[in-house]
Amino acid sequence: MTSSTAIFWPVLAQVLLTYLVYVLVSSRRIRAVKAGAAKPSDFKVPSIEPEPSATAARNLSNQFELPVLFFTACLSLFVTGGAGMVAVVVAWAFVLARVVHAWVHLTSNRIRIRRMLFIVSLLVNFVQWLLLAIHIA
Repeated sequence: MTSSTAIFWPVLAQVLLTYLVYVLVSSRRIRAVKAGAAKPSDFKVPSIEPEPSATAARNLSNQFELPVLFFTACLSLFVTGGAGMVAVVVAWAFVLARVVHAWVHLTSNRIRIRRMLFIVSLLVNFVQWLLLAIHIA
């Protein structure tokens, strides 16, 4: 059975989000130093980092938590030939939820909205794993 490489477009989009957050963390840290709100040495221990850059740094950590399960599910679906249209649509739904989650986290940081978006992305990822289980069963 052949696999669809289309599953890798949402993977690449999630990777791009991670790189964009890296740039934002660096930008916010440089801005904090230039504004006198922090010294370069303040970034050794995140607990003393200014809130804007600390929030971005925390979001960056988020990009290496649940998305690891996303990447694994996508690769597993591809390798087993289960990366069909439904799997690709579900993968895009995950990325969309993560992009919106990151936007909220990096702007208003409203916890209730962020939590709801995290739960959505968690459930979407669970669906990915169900699709894989059904496919290999």
